[in-house]
Amino acid sequence: MGLFSKLDKHSGLIGTMAETVHVDLTEAMANGQLSGQELRNAVMACMGCEGVCDCAEWLEAHKAGADATPGYCRNAGLMARLQQAG
Repeated sequence: MGLFSKLDKHSGLIGTMAETVHVDLTEAMANGQLSGQELRNAVMACMGCEGVCDCAEWLEAHKAGADATPGYCRNAGLMARLQQAG
């Protein structure tokens, strides 16, 4: 998989995870709660995760939403912070 395909895949996972835990990334950026650098860092962290297959399955199983990310999520802290800020 090429770099841009990988970036797209993990950006999508981040977006879906945020939606699943009721975080609006666009609003968080507009309100200054999330910087572009933080979002890039989150995508890079996701790209380094070995639980990507588990993540996709978890997201599929939680389409109705969830209170928190799975414990292995490398962006759990970020998502929790944005949940509290929102």
